[in-house]
Amino acid sequence: MSEDELAGGGDLPSASSTSQWGALYQQGRRQWQVDQEFSAFYRDTVRMLVAFLVNQGANVADAADIAQQSMMKAYQRWDEIQHPRPWVFRVASHDLVRKFSDVREEPVEEVPEPTSLLPRPDDAAEWECRQEALRMLEGLPIRQRQVLAWTFSGFTPSEIAEELRLSPAAVRASLKKARRKVTERFRRWEEGQ
Repeated sequence: MSEDELAGGGDLPSASSTSQWGALYQQGRRQWQVDQEFSAFYRDTVRMLVAFLVNQGANVADAADIAQQSMMKAYQRWDEIQHPRPWVFRVASHDLVRKFSDVREEPVEEVPEPTSLLPRPDDAAEWECRQEALRMLEGLPIRQRQVLAWTFSGFTPSEIAEELRLSPAAVRASLKKARRKVTERFRRWEEGQ
């Protein structure tokens, strides 16, 4: 019997194939970690993102679609993104503005199909009805509504200014005007009750 046969011959992996397996293992382990990080981020953020878009004037179905698309973009660029929460809110906000810029579609009476973000679409109408505050926001100028939506989602005026590329003073001024208008509308609404 030869030494190769005693040593297992060609059955033992070579040093180069061992390093390839090690690299594949590390790559798989890193992908698993990325998937775990992103899954936690998704669960913690997606509902707030949908509400953020609704606060800016999107209907619930469109907000869910835009949120899902924004999350897919975030997943694809996960290793590049340093601050994922503001990044995904900014991307979703830009996508919503683009949607508003397109020719507006006529609303359809049909209930949208169930999705993971909107498992019972008929409940969406009920949820929207409970959001009396949203009606208070209607008619506000886009910038004021946008600044309020960012504020409702927990961002500070400085963070909003950075994300929208405005000065902090401009953000605070828009916020002040929006609050004043909403307060007036709420007062009128209470008087009408």
